[in-house]
Amino acid sequence: MAKKSVAVENVWLQCTETGDLNYRTSVNMRGGMAEKLKAGMKKYCPRLRRHTLHKIKRK
Repeated sequence: MAKKSVAVENVWLQCTETGDLNYRTSVNMRGGMAEKLKAGMKKYCPRLRRHTLHKIKRK
């Protein structure tokens, strides 16, 4: 049996200020990535103890 291409991909969210990989989330890759995810998301950074911009990092 041949494998079908996966429509969901797991990616890490990396803090732009500290460089830490704080969150792991799944992204639906079918139809392209959403513009909101490309720009980044405001998430909590435990090291800085405040909300910072997190961008997608693929391992």
